Amino acid sequence: MGADRAGGARRTYGRAVTYAVCGAVLLTGCASMPDHGDLRDVESTPRQDTQVRVFAMPPREDAEPPEIMQGFLEALTSDEPQYETARQYLTENAAQKWRPELSTTVLANGPDTATDLSGNSDPEADDYSFTLTGTRVALVDAQQSYAPADGTYSRQVHLVKEKKSGQWRIDGLPQGVVIGESDFQRNYMSVNKYYFASNAADAEAGAASQPAAVADPVFVRRRVEPMTQVVRSLLNGPTSWLGPVARSSFPTGTALRKGAVLAPDEQNRLTVPLNGKAARVGTAKCNEMATQLLFTLQNLTPAVDEVELRAGDRKLCDLTEDRAPAVASVGSAQQADYLYFLDGEHRLVRIPAESGTTSAETVPGALGEGVTPLRSAAVARDEHTAAGVGLDGKALYVGSLVSGGSLGEPVLLSEGKTEADRLTAPSWDTRGDLWVADRDPAKARLLLLRDGKGEPLQVRTPGLDGRIRSLRVAADGVRIALVVEKDDQQSLLVGRIEWERVGEESTVSIRELRSATPGLTEVTAMSWAGDSRLVVVGREEDGVQHMRYVQVDGSTPEGPAPDALTGVKDIAASEGDRLPLVAYSSEDGIVRMPSGTAWQKVVKEGAGPVYPG
Repeated sequence: MGADRAGGARRTYGRAVTYAVCGAVLLTGCASMPDHGDLRDVESTPRQDTQVRVFAMPPREDAEPPEIMQGFLEALTSDEPQYETARQYLTENAAQKWRPELSTTVLANGPDTATDLSGNSDPEADDYSFTLTGTRVALVDAQQSYAPADGTYSRQVHLVKEKKSGQWRIDGLPQGVVIGESDFQRNYMSVNKYYFASNAADAEAGAASQPAAVADPVFVRRRVEPMTQVVRSLLNGPTSWLGPVARSSFPTGTALRKGAVLAPDEQNRLTVPLNGKAARVGTAKCNEMATQLLFTLQNLTPAVDEVELRAGDRKLCDLTEDRAPAVASVGSAQQADYLYFLDGEHRLVRIPAESGTTSAETVPGALGEGVTPLRSAAVARDEHTAAGVGLDGKALYVGSLVSGGSLGEPVLLSEGKTEADRLTAPSWDTRGDLWVADRDPAKARLLLLRDGKGEPLQVRTPGLDGRIRSLRVAADGVRIALVVEKDDQQSLLVGRIEWERVGEESTVSIRELRSATPGLTEVTAMSWAGDSRLVVVGREEDGVQHMRYVQVDGSTPEGPAPDALTGVKDIAASEGDRLPLVAYSSEDGIVRMPSGTAWQKVVKEGAGPVYPG
């Protein structure tokens, strides 16, 4: 529980106070807090730099219930590891039972505090209650996993005057922490921890031997030993949502040695002391463990480029960042050579992905010849094969990107009566399988073609409410992003890809779809733009088109959004960070935005830009 310190009104008692208050001191200074008076709104100080520190102050002698309540809420916005000062506002019994690590509830403007008038408050009888209320924004659970939330928050906090000390203290409160959105942004940060895909790669024999790393975003407290926090979270295993399709190489029960606090040395080498559960791992398994650590820690800070794992006095293994890619792939296993799009004659063309050239060439093979005009296309991650949907949306073709290759018959036909009720743009996964949705209202379905050919496998989509408008499979092969349309609204959902083997048959399902853009009522275009990030174009209730980055858990990543661009119909991003963002705008054609620059025109006549995938 905590008070919101920026972006709106704060609650104080009797009069406005400076940014530093007795419950929590910001850098220097502390205004005395009155022990009487009504709650009233006071404009808060504008949001400060996220590096500003907040220091908790203990309760004042003979403080009345309103001051105790506010001091406790303010103390929860501090950077104390175990909320030591906040516990001083509780009775001894309540302090022992309170578990702040169980959850963090994020409220839009922090908790409002009102005296409970239900009959439970009687200051004369040494008994007092407050009700904390607010508008939910998100919930971070005990696994540190973020999920958007909405609706009203309302919880009661009870105070008593202790007989022995004569001081008011809180003796009844909800578990977890409640905090305002701006304080949450200041105190917490999102970090990807990494596991290995256990689902797609192991679904059947012949899958790639090198495991694919999967990002699992969690939120940690920014200035409370974040490196140690993240490693502990990594050792605890993947979050519940990702768990069915990811594995950890750390043996069950592996933990940091008691009392360990992690920090790299002057050579950017981090020693990680583990308990005895990891003492018997072999070299290959230990290298995987070290790779998980390196990928995770480098997402947190560039100050670690080598890790050493130890159990007791024994060195288990060490690994440098240049050796980690040989153990596991992170992001797309193949870096894109080209950016692809459709030219004015509906042919598949390409330009070098990293070049500044704007001169496009048709791709080798039938898809570049223009015999079959296309309205959308996708290129396999190895850039040897491509798929295209015909101009009327009815037929899906697959062709080799080699000169002289023929296109042949369609691999899939839709029976939808209109173009809008036929095939979506396709997407390739890391195994070379092709995904596409048929929007035919009579039999709307998500389909997968093994190696881009053969009889389509219908993908099970339990819980899907609406028709799929577009889709993109992540580079890790275990997550898929879907734009789903219902009642003239489009939502971006992220689901988990689960394979099962039943006898000789394989089945695949998309499970636990969750919203990645709770604030948008219309999603125009989207693309994966990182290990756990997407770039999205859509509209909010104001009707204005926005372009933004979003995390797969529905949170907003730190950093600026892409520059505004009007009329965006398609968007393409690399899952690495070295290739430019590319878009198709009805006003400007194909444009791209290299890192640190503005949008640059590529060609006026063109549509449907894609990187491989």
